[in-house]
Amino acid sequence: MIDSARPGRGRLTLGIGLVGAILTALAPPAQAEGPHRVVSIGGAVTEIVYALGAEDRLVAVDSTSSHPPAAEDLPDVGYMRQLAAEPILALGPDLLLVIEDAGPPEVIAQLHATGVPIVTVPDEPTIDGVLDKVRRVAAALGEDEAGETLAGKIRTAHDAVTARLEGITERPHVLFLMSMGGGAPLAAGADTSAAAVIEMAGGQVTPNDFSGFKPVSPEALAMAAPDVVLVSERTLEALGGAEAILTRPDLANSPAARTGRVVAMDALMLLGFGPRTPDAVATLAEALHPDRMSGR
Repeated sequence: MIDSARPGRGRLTLGIGLVGAILTALAPPAQAEGPHRVVSIGGAVTEIVYALGAEDRLVAVDSTSSHPPAAEDLPDVGYMRQLAAEPILALGPDLLLVIEDAGPPEVIAQLHATGVPIVTVPDEPTIDGVLDKVRRVAAALGEDEAGETLAGKIRTAHDAVTARLEGITERPHVLFLMSMGGGAPLAAGADTSAAAVIEMAGGQVTPNDFSGFKPVSPEALAMAAPDVVLVSERTLEALGGAEAILTRPDLANSPAARTGRVVAMDALMLLGFGPRTPDAVATLAEALHPDRMSGR
């Protein structure tokens, strides 16, 4: 009787094992730790999420999130400084990654009041600021190791550009125009992301007697006498090309007009201080110091 009972226990054990296997097969796949419904506000923040390989967690981005192109296929919650709480909350996010200075402040306060986790990402226009962004976004997503790897790659690329520019003595005057329409052009002064990247690339911003982005009179623009005019690709296209910019009366007599030096770059890469900042610095440095950067 003892022997005849053993097969029964064996079959029972097999049955339990079979049930366990079925339950395991039917169970949803295990998910990675961290949030899974992320709204990213700020183009550089979104770039970092993609660079970390965590884009599958994104449910929406803001209108400044133009890179990589796939980001533009995601739902758009609006411009980063003109947000509304309701469209964001309707997505059921479990994390908001928000670049510093996003707003308006009352909307950010509303979002905080709901209890949805919010990580504010500082926006310092330096290479250390870029690395801080990467680490903060990575930590919020539970991707610290990937964050350190990405930060290391960015640092290495930046150091390579910096080494090529070491010891330069001449820094061309660079005028960055944010817009040029029917009114006064909006130019970058000191303490701007444009001035920071120009400095990193071996140039100096002009004019530099004001801070921030401000309208500039024709007289002030003429006195700036830039060696190079720097614009976004969108601005260049909107104005009909480099010739249309350089033949303006307030720029026609500038050194830039005499040499035809207009540089157009992707605005987010140039000003966003995200993962592509070393590329932005290298591209601009090649335009300002071609002898130094040849063969990079």
